Amino acid sequence: MSDILRELLRVSEKAANIARACRQQEALFQLLIEEKKDGEKNKKFAVDFKTLADVLVQEVIKQNMENKFPGLGKKILGEESNEFTNDLGEKITLRLCPTEEETVELLSKVLSGNKSASGALAKVVHQDVTFTDPTLDSVEINIPQDILGIWVDPIDSTYQYIKGSADIKSNQGIFPSGLQCVTILIGVYDLHTGVPLMGVINQPFVSQDLNTLRWKGQCYWGLSYLGTNIHSLQLPASKRKSCDTRSRSRVPEDRSAEAECSHRFSAVISTSEKDAIKAALSRVCGERIFPAAGAGYKSLCVVQGLADIYIFSEDTTFKWDSCAAHAILRAMGGGMIDLRQCLQRSSETGLDLPQLVYHVENEGAVGVDRWANKGGLIAYRSRKQLETFLSLLIPNLAPVGAQT
Repeated sequence: MSDILRELLRVSEKAANIARACRQQEALFQLLIEEKKDGEKNKKFAVDFKTLADVLVQEVIKQNMENKFPGLGKKILGEESNEFTNDLGEKITLRLCPTEEETVELLSKVLSGNKSASGALAKVVHQDVTFTDPTLDSVEINIPQDILGIWVDPIDSTYQYIKGSADIKSNQGIFPSGLQCVTILIGVYDLHTGVPLMGVINQPFVSQDLNTLRWKGQCYWGLSYLGTNIHSLQLPASKRKSCDTRSRSRVPEDRSAEAECSHRFSAVISTSEKDAIKAALSRVCGERIFPAAGAGYKSLCVVQGLADIYIFSEDTTFKWDSCAAHAILRAMGGGMIDLRQCLQRSSETGLDLPQLVYHVENEGAVGVDRWANKGGLIAYRSRKQLETFLSLLIPNLAPVGAQT
């Protein structure tokens, strides 16, 4: 229902306020880092962290949704556990307390008695936030609450959040790293089918006031349910030179034509992407390949129209990374598919695009790997555009893949 989406937008903005508040107190922020346990680690990184901000954001989202929609809080799953160990070795279970004073007391245990820092955080946690969007306010959609599950990534790209770089320059609008790559991701899916229905991506650090050093953010959302598709932005008109793809179902033999068509597509990729994928992409996209941090941010680049495709071949993204953007892309006419299954398509197995689903664990997996996108992924805005992209990528990928 659109009421749920409205509330998700509101709590995402409250979450963004928490993220900004923690970053703007550097002395406080140094106290908030704790290395994750082995079972929680993303194996992509040698060192992975969770922060108090991560846990606070997730718990605020859970508690606010439960208060407004009883029973829904139990269906919210996320990347973080709500346990935190302070400098004295005390293990504290974090939760949103009924009053600001109680939250101060709980946070002070985490922060080893630092009452001033605890008070500042508690104030943000309990601060009321309003969020309105005329596009959403004009729509009333009834979705049964009992079919909804929610994935939350409280602060995606935690490393960039911890590092806190604010002076990174963008490449054609895409930031390779820095605070702009940090996102808060909330994705709603159908518990029975696993199909994403609603998505919210909040980008807390979009622009910084050079006088006050305060950050402003931006929020994006989409809803796709039973033929109703609405979202928060219209894609800007493309300034790219187009090439005629009406009769181009394979890589052109003429190299100059191939070079010309390569400029039709742009792709955002992980800095850790495999060489075989990067080599194939270079043949299709030319120099229009943009490495960037954060799965949520790379997906957002596709949503924003800054890149045509986000492709990732490894198994180190998870349901909480992809659900929000997938829902928004569905509302825009796009989607997010399993890369490995897509490459294995044939007339015998069926040519339907293998969309990611969000309700089933990976069989035999343990820890966070239960919810990994095991086959990698491709995020896209247009099915027609995706099919053309694949028709160019696959012939280039096959000989490269055969060598690995």
